[in-house]
Amino acid sequence: MQELLKIMRRLRAPEGCPWDQEQTHASLRPYLLEEAAEAADAITAGDLTELRGELGDVLLQVAFHSVIAEEAGEFGYHDVEQGIVDKLVRRHPHVFGGVQVSGSEEVVSNWQVIKTAEQGGRPRRAADQVPRALGALAREAQAQKLAQRSKDPAQTHLRQALDEAPDTEAGVAAVLAAAVAWARGLGVDPEVALRAHTDAQLRALDAANLDGASS
Repeated sequence: MQELLKIMRRLRAPEGCPWDQEQTHASLRPYLLEEAAEAADAITAGDLTELRGELGDVLLQVAFHSVIAEEAGEFGYHDVEQGIVDKLVRRHPHVFGGVQVSGSEEVVSNWQVIKTAEQGGRPRRAADQVPRALGALAREAQAQKLAQRSKDPAQTHLRQALDEAPDTEAGVAAVLAAAVAWARGLGVDPEVALRAHTDAQLRALDAANLDGASS
């Protein structure tokens, strides 16, 4: 990591790269989202060679933001690393302390209790717990999870939404929300499922275009 930070500092230096010098936290935001999405795509594809490269691109974004903050005297990479190390130790008392847990569900429950305590006992607002940069389906799934919405009658709700939703933007949103609930009830990640479906459509389109070009 130190070698990567050294390179980023050189790129940002007066004699470095004009493009890198111009970047800010805000201007890099699209790249952070894009690199994380491409890493997720590599996982979906099961391409470990591609994943290795994409994780490097994600790490580059961490280094880039850290160096920008370092220049402004706000924080540095060491603070980022130490912060996540401290958090992992603090939120895993069953590993680094004497707490006993019965399984992963209790681990998640303890994590939330510790997280709330870190915030002075005040739970975070729901709007702060669901990042706006997530895909719309992923955000809806997170919102439903926060609301502890029942997943049992999800298929029935989907049928009702399809039958009753008006042909408007609100109607479409209601059907999509019901479809997300249905997916959750099946244990399916709706964002991942739709991405895979879209990828399959694009591959079929590419294949059709190649066949058409060769005929």
